[in-house]
Amino acid sequence: MAAFLDVILRGLALSGQAVAIGGVLFALLVYRVQDGAGARRIWTLVAAAAAVVVAAQVAALLILAGELEAPGGSLLARLAATQYFRATLARMLAAVVIAVGALAVRRAPRVGTWWPLLLGAVVALVVSAAWTSHAAARLDHRALLLALDAVHQLAAAAWIGGLLHLVVTALHRDPVAGRAALLRRFSTLALVAVGMLLAAGIGLTLGYVDGVLGLVGTAYGLMVMTKAAMLGLLLILGALNFVVVRRLPPDDARAPLRLRRFVEVELGLGLTVLFAAASLTSLPPAVDVVADRATPGEIVTRFVPRLPRLSSPPIEALPIHDKEAPRTDADRAWSEFNHHISGMFVLAMGLLSLLQVSGRVRWARHWPLVFLGLAAFMMVRNDPGAWPLGPQGFWEGFREPSVLQHRTFVLVVVVFGLFEWMVRSGRLRAPRAALLFPLLCAVGGGLLLTHSHASLNLKTEFLLEVTHAPLGVLGVLVGWGRWLELRLAAPEDRLPARVSACAMAVIGVLLLLYRES
Repeated sequence: MAAFLDVILRGLALSGQAVAIGGVLFALLVYRVQDGAGARRIWTLVAAAAAVVVAAQVAALLILAGELEAPGGSLLARLAATQYFRATLARMLAAVVIAVGALAVRRAPRVGTWWPLLLGAVVALVVSAAWTSHAAARLDHRALLLALDAVHQLAAAAWIGGLLHLVVTALHRDPVAGRAALLRRFSTLALVAVGMLLAAGIGLTLGYVDGVLGLVGTAYGLMVMTKAAMLGLLLILGALNFVVVRRLPPDDARAPLRLRRFVEVELGLGLTVLFAAASLTSLPPAVDVVADRATPGEIVTRFVPRLPRLSSPPIEALPIHDKEAPRTDADRAWSEFNHHISGMFVLAMGLLSLLQVSGRVRWARHWPLVFLGLAAFMMVRNDPGAWPLGPQGFWEGFREPSVLQHRTFVLVVVVFGLFEWMVRSGRLRAPRAALLFPLLCAVGGGLLLTHSHASLNLKTEFLLEVTHAPLGVLGVLVGWGRWLELRLAAPEDRLPARVSACAMAVIGVLLLLYRES
């Protein structure tokens, strides 16, 4: 749990850093207006994002301190002596300077007097963040890797962080004077940032991944490929937006609806990539993992189609009375059965969703009710040692953290399904309420990308988790596809609706292919 929270906090810190740095660069290079409502929104976001960086770093240090076994005084001394602590402290101080500067400019627009301090803090923030990355621990080519990491983070902030400021200024619903020129300036900034991002990313990959075997056979390589896939989706959206922006008339005061919606998704995907990047920092680079690499053949076997397991071992065959017992063949068979039946539920939802999109089968709009069947199955099968199959009573099970977590998730699935069913069937017509389902799908897919049990790169653990990355990417596609379906006008909503439904069906197929043996 501590490792998972640490990754989430790293993702929050990277996201806050991107919005803070992106806001400063956006105000300087794109917006260029020192006062007005738009400028105030920019500096408010910059200050809030910098505060997120500070809060996330403080929480990460507290988690780290909790994991170390030492008395209070010696613990602080041990932390203070580390390079990580000093870099984190510098990162926090740089974020504080940015927050103070942003609030000062917001109250009294005199950006010119604050530019040297703000830009200096941006440089300090990027450099200190690089010193908390893998580059700081390398013995070979450390300076080059630190420089590449700093450039990589700066470029990501200019592009992804700048998107949020673009949404609250140039893509605001109200007419904006000079909107087309503002969009073009950001388009140019984003194009340069993408070039820097790709160049630095390739350099970092060459430094941390030693060839194809390291790329496909380690958890680090898997996350690099996942991040590259997400970046590919980002580049497609960015290219579409670039074409639209270049065709805007100079005097256009309103942004096209499709552009506004695509930028929303581009921002969401960008934040997901930042959290995927945060997960990389929790994994040892592939170049350092040699003995426990999985071979391409071993990975391929995990995706070879075979008939799903439709029979489950009896409860008596499981070591339900010994929580510390090693996994047995019966445990693996139980898990495979659970995944395969769950896959059937998800595949059914995806196919029914496709039928709904076709418009020919009206009753298919009730497909979210299948979530209730999935929840019932999970309630019975998630914890074989607890009620209703095991000896542990219903109320007694709530004392077990894992059982409590599983039952909470079952409740979320029930609410999730009923909520989306009300939206699909027309019982809930609030436009903002309808966005809850796609947002949770996108967030859930992103969290799946950040959560890995293969942090030690043990081959068996990695092979069990190798399907999580594609499931996470598909979950993100389900969410943002549905988002565009809801946010675009007909007939432009048809394609994202099909993408969302197809992604859900493929999730079901991957669950049917899941295997542990």
